Amino acid sequence: METNRNAQLNSTPRPPGPRHSILDLAPLELECLIVLWPLGEGTVRDIHQALAASRPRAYTTVMTIMDRLEQKGIVKRRKVGKAFCYQPLLSAEEARLKAVEKIVDGFFQGSREALADHLSAKAPGAREYAPPAAAAVDAPGMSVSESQGQNLDETLL
Repeated sequence: METNRNAQLNSTPRPPGPRHSILDLAPLELECLIVLWPLGEGTVRDIHQALAASRPRAYTTVMTIMDRLEQKGIVKRRKVGKAFCYQPLLSAEEARLKAVEKIVDGFFQGSREALADHLSAKAPGAREYAPPAAAAVDAPGMSVSESQGQNLDETLL
């Protein structure tokens, strides 16, 4: 009886799209995906070279990460010569929307308004955002010394 139930579960077609949430990705998996999105598709070598600019990693590490992303249903791959070419199965925008949906559902009982309220509320001890000094210098009718004084005042608030 149990084997029959398992057979039914295994024969049920998997819905299209990723099997895992974007929030479930390890940091390096997300880094590889962030590199892959603007490329549209790329080989491990392409991804490895792009990642090397920020922090060198072994080629085999990137290859393992891309294989994991394929197993998780986040990317698909196809053989091109001796290499695999990887393509994301969801765009960066779709990933952001799914991540926000998961946060809204998990932490805010499905209420986007509650999330917006949370994000707009000033946390205790948090400083108010002050625009960069260069932005205030361009203020019409204000001298450089006045704008610097204004920036200092905004910083102290």
